Amino acid sequence: MGRRIVIDPITRIEGHLRIEVEVEKGRVKNAWSTGTLFRGIETILKGRDPRDAWLITQRVCGVCTYVHGAASIRAVENAAGVVIPPNARILRNLMMSAQFLHDHVVHFYHLHALDWVDVVNALTADPKKTADLANSISKKPGMGVKDFEEVKSKLKTFVESGQLGPFANAYWGHPAYKLPPEANLLASAHYLRALRQQVKMARTHAIFGGKNPHLQSLCVGGVTCGAYLNVDRISEYLFQLNESIDFIENIYIPDVLAVAAFYKDWGGIGGCDNFLAWGEFPASQKEPESLYMPRGFLSNRKLGSVKIPDPDRVTEDVKRAWYEDGKSLHPSRGVTNPINPGPEVDTSSNDGKYSWLKAPRYDGKACEVGPLARVLVAYNQGHKDIKPVVGYVLKVLDVPVSALFSTLGRTAARAIETLVIAKETQKWVQELIENLKKGDTRTVEKWTMPDHAVGFGLNDVPRGSLGHWIEIENNSIKNYQMVVPSTWNLGPRDHTGQVGPVEEALVGTPVHDPKQPLEVLRTVHSFDPCLACAVHVIDPETNEVYRFRAT
Repeated sequence: MGRRIVIDPITRIEGHLRIEVEVEKGRVKNAWSTGTLFRGIETILKGRDPRDAWLITQRVCGVCTYVHGAASIRAVENAAGVVIPPNARILRNLMMSAQFLHDHVVHFYHLHALDWVDVVNALTADPKKTADLANSISKKPGMGVKDFEEVKSKLKTFVESGQLGPFANAYWGHPAYKLPPEANLLASAHYLRALRQQVKMARTHAIFGGKNPHLQSLCVGGVTCGAYLNVDRISEYLFQLNESIDFIENIYIPDVLAVAAFYKDWGGIGGCDNFLAWGEFPASQKEPESLYMPRGFLSNRKLGSVKIPDPDRVTEDVKRAWYEDGKSLHPSRGVTNPINPGPEVDTSSNDGKYSWLKAPRYDGKACEVGPLARVLVAYNQGHKDIKPVVGYVLKVLDVPVSALFSTLGRTAARAIETLVIAKETQKWVQELIENLKKGDTRTVEKWTMPDHAVGFGLNDVPRGSLGHWIEIENNSIKNYQMVVPSTWNLGPRDHTGQVGPVEEALVGTPVHDPKQPLEVLRTVHSFDPCLACAVHVIDPETNEVYRFRAT
């Protein structure tokens, strides 16, 4: 029996997550992922107007904002048979792209980088050598010696005052940190610079969305921002987009490659076997054929085995979650009957319940979703933009394609798709401009509410595959279910004992010091957990909220 480590809560994520691992002979032997809090969105929706669902579902999270609105709108449109105008499709792509660019940059610098970067070690760096390093990894001149001197001085002030601010509560000095001081100073400087950049990226999101977070310009049948399709608004979006591309190309990508070069052993740590992507960014109404990021299911790490997934094969299992036991059900028939979990998280037996997350499965298999799944599917299909960038990254790092199935691969894939999506977005802007030049200004399609219909909305969002299922009856919502990325990735074991993706990825992870499990955090953070989206439960009969204590 190995030593048990409990990390509760996991920080630098959205929401509340508990990770328990069993360490034996310096490696993780077993792992349990627990979603420890819940909220009630799906039940709140029952009896409401389907046209209001997208506004409410956006409130499931303050990070994954637009994406739930988009999935909800798609679900209603699917149920009602609505075909939206081309301009509405393009504008939705532009808003989704802005979400990707914002989320991925924030994730790398502000949620994940400190797993690889030792900020305190940066105090021993030579600012001149740091400037030389910066210029060697980027084609565009960036910060100079004085800039890095100022950053070093700022970090020194934080450390000497004992007030590390955003850099507090980390395992500084841990032997798993491998970057030289100059690389640590460079990354710390770009951490601060990315704080300013993410504000600009959020502003891009609001240009056609009206605000950020929780955009306001969607509607069933299209978008409501047609009146704002003028030269000034489009030029503003394009200006902000180009500035983001400059940051991605000259700072984000070089930083990822520079950091990864010191951690190539992580190309063999933290991988999963099965991957699912619903795909995103349609070029026409034909889906999944026209999706820029393609749809696919990859099993057992066999790149040649990628198939188009059938949404009807999705189920959710509740055997190890705090719900009444029952059969694994398709989301359209989903049942949410919570139980009182008691004061303890029970990971001690094969039958113990330990999470508020259900266990989604595709064709009975636990699947990783997110950037790595999308990139693997696209790479397998010979994607004209993804494949060459993946090849470039593998060549620069001098690692085989098998290194993608890892924590390192997951982090690299996020950067790869950020760059590729950003550049494709420029083409969508031009497509919109050409439509307007032709006199096509339509952004909304008229439609009629069906008396009874069932529909679903699938999209692939920054954290992975997202699905909303709706049943409409008498002009109101009879049933509503969401299967979100972090439920896929962070869900528990199922009735067969099959572990969830994060649990699978943690097994085999080296742990140098059980009291400072930095390595465990690296893999968990690489999934970019968002538990507010994943946990959404309330008793549909009494509306009683069950209270419990996680240990």
